[in-house]
Amino acid sequence: MNLRSLTSLKWIYRAWYYFRQGYSTYLTFLLGYVSTLVTVYYLAVQNMPPLLDLFPRFGEFAVLATVIGGPLAVVIGWVHMKRSRLYTSEQDIAVESNPYQYKLPPGYVKEAWGPLMMMQLRLVRKISESRGFVTDSERIEMEELEKKWRTLLEGGYVGSPRRQLNF
Repeated sequence: MNLRSLTSLKWIYRAWYYFRQGYSTYLTFLLGYVSTLVTVYYLAVQNMPPLLDLFPRFGEFAVLATVIGGPLAVVIGWVHMKRSRLYTSEQDIAVESNPYQYKLPPGYVKEAWGPLMMMQLRLVRKISESRGFVTDSERIEMEELEKKWRTLLEGGYVGSPRRQLNF
């Protein structure tokens, strides 16, 4: 496959991504919300006379469910993000599965920031060694670090991508 055909396919991949985001985040949310309201009202409320007395029309039920359900959903989301370990676990998995946690991302990080860090490391090492500030263990650490930066600048990985945590 040549570069031209890959470029022509790029818009398809981008469109697929945008489709999934729009569909899963917005369309299915809206359809799911309305579907839940309709299902609960017509299968539960209409078959229970005490509830039907409270909500004789669907619109009233939908408004009250939204007024109560909206803030309740916000509180549940806040608890999920701030007070439970579930969100932390989700983020751990996202970080472990993201290859850019273990390599330099393209763009200014790889083209400018990475080489700058490598240059700083080399200059600090040169100055420190010329003045006798570096111990043997520090020299080994700097060599290891320089090796990792070289690997990153060449497009390689450092660390353990997609590792499994032991629980």
